[in-house]
Amino acid sequence: MCKTEITFNDLPMVISRLVDKVESLEEVLRQKLAAMPSAEKENRHVPLTVKEACEYLKMPAATFYYKVERGEIPAVKQGKRYYIYQDELDRWLECGRKNPVPLTPEEQNDVLLASHRRKPNPKNW
Repeated sequence: MCKTEITFNDLPMVISRLVDKVESLEEVLRQKLAAMPSAEKENRHVPLTVKEACEYLKMPAATFYYKVERGEIPAVKQGKRYYIYQDELDRWLECGRKNPVPLTPEEQNDVLLASHRRKPNPKNW
């Protein structure tokens, strides 16, 4: 059916062929998605205990506490407990720096705008 003009009488047949093609494309996409490894789309901003963080990082607790005290590992201390978030640990691992967790682009823009002030011109003094 390689006609360039479709008549009204041809519409049911053309539509049924289009539906069949769309269904076959959907089936191919379903197969491709099933074959792909599932990407983690879940919320990774979950607090971890020190023990869970040590298991996640595969390091001893003493090393973990040492690095947290030096500020190498991003953690928040409230009272006697440390709060460590998994997504911050992921970012810390990815960047491989000993600095705090890298800022998101939005946070970087906010810091840049907040730090950029007009300085007085010394000639006007």
